[in-house]
Amino acid sequence: MDTSPAPETPAPDGSHSPAPSSDSAPGLVPDPTADPDFTAAERARGRALRRAQLPWALGGRLAGLALTLLLGLTPAGAALVTAVGGRLGGSRTAEVLAGAAALVLLGQALQLPFGAGARTVRARYGLVTQGWAGWALDAVRGLALTLVLVLPLALGLFALTAWSPQRWWLPAAGAAALLTAALSFLHPLLIEPVFNRFSPMPPGDLRTALLALAERDGVRVRDVLVADASRRTTALNAYVSGFGATRRIVAYDTLLTTATPREVELVVAHELGHVKHRDVPVGTALGALGAAVAVAALGLLSAWRPLLDAAGTTDAADPRALPLLAALAALLGVLSGPLQCAVSRRIEARADRHALELTDDAEQFVAMQRRLAVANVSDVDPPRVLELLFATHPSATSRIAAARVWQATPERRAPERRATPGESVV
Repeated sequence: MDTSPAPETPAPDGSHSPAPSSDSAPGLVPDPTADPDFTAAERARGRALRRAQLPWALGGRLAGLALTLLLGLTPAGAALVTAVGGRLGGSRTAEVLAGAAALVLLGQALQLPFGAGARTVRARYGLVTQGWAGWALDAVRGLALTLVLVLPLALGLFALTAWSPQRWWLPAAGAAALLTAALSFLHPLLIEPVFNRFSPMPPGDLRTALLALAERDGVRVRDVLVADASRRTTALNAYVSGFGATRRIVAYDTLLTTATPREVELVVAHELGHVKHRDVPVGTALGALGAAVAVAALGLLSAWRPLLDAAGTTDAADPRALPLLAALAALLGVLSGPLQCAVSRRIEARADRHALELTDDAEQFVAMQRRLAVANVSDVDPPRVLELLFATHPSATSRIAAARVWQATPERRAPERRATPGESVV
């Protein structure tokens, strides 16, 4: 299950639950092609959506990367920074702020037609409930949020490069790690509410069952919230967000109105698996480490004279180096993407196993995976190359097959007595 609460942006493969995992029981290999849970029409529908979205989603990524490289690896970016900075007085601070804002605005403007194209495709498949005005408002919100984050970062970065054009990356690496951890903690408090409204789930059997499920799993949650996802999409999802006192279970209202209570429990059990295995703090720590390493790499690359000459700048302290740093950061992101996806698929497969062990209900797990895939119009068995490059989750057929392998494994952990919805375990 995707844990991102922001407006959905389809992966370039068009699927919501991509790639198989090797985390099955030893000696038993799931065979997705033999899975009978999806009709030929359902498979064809998911495949058609993926193919229709692919030119827009992949085209947007490639166009964004091309623009970033054009501005960063040629004098065009330096000229842009000088021109927009000059309109604000031409000072170093003006060049940093205006240059950073110009890069963000150009990037967002380039993505608009691709995002609109993908939205049009998804609307044809019944996945969009939001009007164009709402979509445009979300784009403005995203732009404003990006500027609020990027502009102070650009000022801080160039304050460090002014301090030392050669060693700026040493303190910057530590600052990047701390910022990554801080944003992970603040995301559910400051960023999620920008895109969704959340309300407490009314008292009832389902809320009681979800809280009991978390208690049985040894996971403390503050509340169970409902996100108003239906004003944007018909897609189904749930997630657990926050740390400690801010941790809460969040369910899309689309999930609550579509799935059975037991299927909702299975979705939440998967998300509790992420908490139980400390995937968020571990992921945050790894993200912080990755951010520090990326900044160190930027520091080394930005000192390479051929790159500086190509970008038309003198050194990292020159505001005209801003497009070069952005281009190098984009390249590092592209190169690290497949590895991040591979790690994510393994983590998601482990959370699936946790859900099975917690509920001991493989059949309802299968029903839940089928419902999610059909409602989200997922490509249940996407091409392998797209899985390797872009998939953050195992494919629906692989998850179902792995669940049946788990069910058929005699040595699987014997479950404790499970509660039915609304029942407490004494």
